[in-house]
Amino acid sequence: MTATDSSALVDDLASKIRDLIVSGEIAAGTPLRQADLAERFGTSRTPVREALRQLQAGGLIEIIPHRGAVVRIPTPWEVREAYEVRAELEALAARRAAPRMSSDDVAQLREHNDKLFDLTRTAAKAGSQDTTTDILDAANEHALHPAILAAADNARLESVLDGVQASLPKNVPGLLLLENASHREDNHREHSRIIDALAAQDADTAANLMRAHVLNAGEQVARWYERRSSTLLRR
Repeated sequence: MTATDSSALVDDLASKIRDLIVSGEIAAGTPLRQADLAERFGTSRTPVREALRQLQAGGLIEIIPHRGAVVRIPTPWEVREAYEVRAELEALAARRAAPRMSSDDVAQLREHNDKLFDLTRTAAKAGSQDTTTDILDAANEHALHPAILAAADNARLESVLDGVQASLPKNVPGLLLLENASHREDNHREHSRIIDALAAQDADTAANLMRAHVLNAGEQVARWYERRSSTLLRR
């Protein structure tokens, strides 16, 4: 294998492991054993070790004495900082989307918002792990934010926002919708108000509501990590 091939393999492994972490499939606090990852991806330990070093440099994992590589647990202040930046970017997306969304687009947003609320409420009552997995997939399918970002029609904005979102696991907001009925209702209501502003093509209101919504969501996520940090660190 050439040096170029080896570097490409390491980059590919790092990307795949990163996706598993960001999706929540590999949870915060989980040990990352080189032998297990090498077997999973059908490769030797050497490129896995290099991929883990790459992820460590990016802040997604850390090396803990006597434990080895572990998926890093975001600190609450890191979550709040990320969501502060995300709030401004998503406010810009909502501002740009307001004059660009058709009545059909808005109707679909309303349908997806109601569907997400019904699905999460039903799944919360069911409480099974299988249902939880399904609902997290559904939460992505019916998400309001990607639709607004697509309507904003700004590739650079989308790229920057993707980078901010990639710094934190994506499953925690979905888990919060399942675990917290009050947050679930607030989320639906805040989405509805944003959709109303988009329907009225009121760019300023849409932007302000989106900013407040994302900041509120970030605070909920930060508190989720605060409640679980001590438990995760003992794993």
